[in-house]
Amino acid sequence: MYQTTYHRPKTIAEAVSLYSSLEEPAYLSGGHTLLPAMKGRLAAPANLIDLRAIPELSGIEVRPDGVVIGAATPHAVVAASAEIKAAIPALAGLAGSIADVQVRHVGTIGGSVANNDPAADYPAAVLGLAGTVHTDRRSIPADEYFTDLYSTALEPGEIVVRIEFPVPESAGYAKFRNPASRYALAAAFVARHRDGSIRVAVTGAGSSGVFRWAEAESALQARFEPAAVEALLPDPGGLMSDMHASAEYRAHLVRAMTKRAVACMGGVDIS
Repeated sequence: MYQTTYHRPKTIAEAVSLYSSLEEPAYLSGGHTLLPAMKGRLAAPANLIDLRAIPELSGIEVRPDGVVIGAATPHAVVAASAEIKAAIPALAGLAGSIADVQVRHVGTIGGSVANNDPAADYPAAVLGLAGTVHTDRRSIPADEYFTDLYSTALEPGEIVVRIEFPVPESAGYAKFRNPASRYALAAAFVARHRDGSIRVAVTGAGSSGVFRWAEAESALQARFEPAAVEALLPDPGGLMSDMHASAEYRAHLVRAMTKRAVACMGGVDIS
């Protein structure tokens, strides 16, 4: 590591002011993407602005038609919420599947969504549930928010304040994890929405980060059962290939996880 100055603002306005006045600033909200990047000297902010002490960024609100989660809400709080378990059980299950208990008590939904780590879980839920990312400046639909690997529509200094999820008719999440890191080698979030539409969001596999698998959506629209995607495979050309899994292997994992997500609607299936 190297010299950096830590700041802990108490309001959004204070955080924005710090970001605009300091040299080489970066927001911190858990740090499970940023801090490893700093250790590897892939990122080198001179000033860290921790957002977790801002009351406006925490909390859960569940309405008949939607769930709103504050950006600084830890994964463990989402996983334990009886209200979220009742409204969108797959979302609570996804939160409970992230990494280990220590990470779940420190990591936050806002940090996960803001960094768009290609193996993160929450981006699949945001995209699969057609969520909306609300910032201190605007509201961004999920389909416009995730732009590329570690990239989003966020502008410099923009803060994720809360994420809003419409309550679907049903949803399921299935993940195949690296046994050491517990990051997803491939995972699929499948949501059947109240308007009849179906969304399949894949994380852990895409070379550009989280993505919707349109072919699977069309097949499931015609016949909503695991066998509907049996003959499909995503194009390996758009998938990651590394020491853990080739693109071709990930393509097969994506199909398998999509089938499992359909089979476990209303819950999660974690391997």
